[in-house]
Amino acid sequence: MWPASQYSHTNHAQNAAKTNEHQNQQNLKTLGMTSAISMAGPKPIDIEKTNELKESLVPFGVFESEAEMHHRMEVLGSLHRLVRQWIRDESLRKNMPPSVADTVGGNIYTFGSYRLGVHHRGADIDALCVAPRHINRSDYFQSFYELLKTQPQVKDLRAVEDAFVPVIKMNFDGIEIDLLFARLALKEIPDSFDLRDDMLLKNLDQKCVRSLNGCRVTDEILRLVPNINNFRLTLRAIKLWAKRHGIYSNTLGYLGGVSWAMLVARTCQLYPNASPATLVHKFFLVFSQWKWPQPVLLKQPDSVNLGFPVWDPRVNVSDRFHLMPIITPAYPQQNSTFNVSASTRTVIMEEFRLGLAITDEIMLGKCGWERLFEAPNFFSRYKHFIMLMASSARAPDQLQWCGLVESKIRHLITTLERNQHITIAHVNPECYNSVPLNTNNGQPLALPPGTPVPPENANENGEVKANVCSMWFIGLVFDKTNVNVDLTYDISSFTEAVHYQAENTNMLREGMTIEARHVRRKQLHQYLSPRLLRRERAAKRKHDALPPGVKKSKRLSESSADEVSVLSYNEDSNSSNVYECNLLSDVTVTCYQEAAFVGYNDWLT
Repeated sequence: MWPASQYSHTNHAQNAAKTNEHQNQQNLKTLGMTSAISMAGPKPIDIEKTNELKESLVPFGVFESEAEMHHRMEVLGSLHRLVRQWIRDESLRKNMPPSVADTVGGNIYTFGSYRLGVHHRGADIDALCVAPRHINRSDYFQSFYELLKTQPQVKDLRAVEDAFVPVIKMNFDGIEIDLLFARLALKEIPDSFDLRDDMLLKNLDQKCVRSLNGCRVTDEILRLVPNINNFRLTLRAIKLWAKRHGIYSNTLGYLGGVSWAMLVARTCQLYPNASPATLVHKFFLVFSQWKWPQPVLLKQPDSVNLGFPVWDPRVNVSDRFHLMPIITPAYPQQNSTFNVSASTRTVIMEEFRLGLAITDEIMLGKCGWERLFEAPNFFSRYKHFIMLMASSARAPDQLQWCGLVESKIRHLITTLERNQHITIAHVNPECYNSVPLNTNNGQPLALPPGTPVPPENANENGEVKANVCSMWFIGLVFDKTNVNVDLTYDISSFTEAVHYQAENTNMLREGMTIEARHVRRKQLHQYLSPRLLRRERAAKRKHDALPPGVKKSKRLSESSADEVSVLSYNEDSNSSNVYECNLLSDVTVTCYQEAAFVGYNDWLT
């Protein structure tokens, strides 16, 4: 019988909540690294605001129905039984006696948003297959992969064995699942096995440690928050806000899911008795004033030393250059935000300040929570953009091609930041998939109705050749007007790096291209839908109606007994207001030359 309780985030939350309450009942003031800022409980108005917050989240599909939740548990149960069957069959194949093969076990563990209980409707599941010592990684990617191929519920099966964290991806009965693998140095893996013990990592390879880290970090976060239900609702709100405001992407240099979870967990530690509505407000209050690069820690780092690298700026010189360190609580401790750059930190901090301004208004009853979740006005903030366009001849190729291009964009951002004329390079994490597009003399091919297709752009049926095209936009802020900025070398280096990796991983296919263009705001209509641009203009008008900026010094607690002055506004050269500083019109940007457009055939020659 598979252990259904471990797949139910509801049961896990209830059990963990009871444990946490018992552990923290006697000394709530020492949660995390410091004492709490305020021990105040919710007032009636706070309960009312929390109910309003919950109602405002419903239209965004962040809550799952009971039927959907049970379907996920059934899928995980089926996958668990499949893993057990595979481990038993593999054990027999390796000449293990049947009586022993029946007892070696094996488990599926979940982590990430599903384990935290904050996944949204239709979200994927991050899971880990844990096997005993006689089952190898090669077995997982060969015999288990072949077993999955025979399952009628499994679709879109693909293995990424050479990834930093190797994974098998699949759609299992309508649920997207990313399944990692870890082999422990144990003879058997019982049903109720706990992965918390640090000594489990002894003598494991790095890939197994990385695979285990997701579960260990997620479980540790749940153990370190004082009230899991309040933590969960607060995190749902913050994740939705971050996604809506374009700062939810570890790949592009913003924060990923585990980083947002740790920031919310730290807020819960500082205000252990507060309601979710208050916690959302305090979240913005605390982190809009955080003194980066002071790290965010949920607990004192573990003293265990098993030889794995850990984040420690006293020892590792490279760790001293991290701009926004948020440190995972399980050994080996890592910085979950090492991708953050100067530009992305500036954008995140500005969004924190804007979030504080809006939640100030909400708590005063001047507006509703829906204001916090309104889409931002990215395209109205800037007058100059770099547009990156990745295209493929076939739709199946585009998914891989887009993933590779997106993984390299943060390196381009870092390169652009080094340019003396560029103050901010703000990448929009939204990937815009265009209608079939070809280029004609470097411009989009837009044919009026009835116009014959030029022969060079036509297929055998006289129709436009259909490329699959995806676009990203990078907003630029320059330090002065009347300058000529040549970004050809920067763009060329980026495109060459993308194609070099594509070639080395045998991903490059005919028809794959990547192109960069300088686009002015007035030219956006050539690439974006009128509906999107109208929404942008409406968002800008609402933003302009916001009250003046937040004061630079603000109390973190409402009661004088809880006054703390440890956090203060950090005013540096990177804190300029990105909403108001881009007033340039006389800047010439060069980023499209022969070297900046590289296609499959160009690369081979």
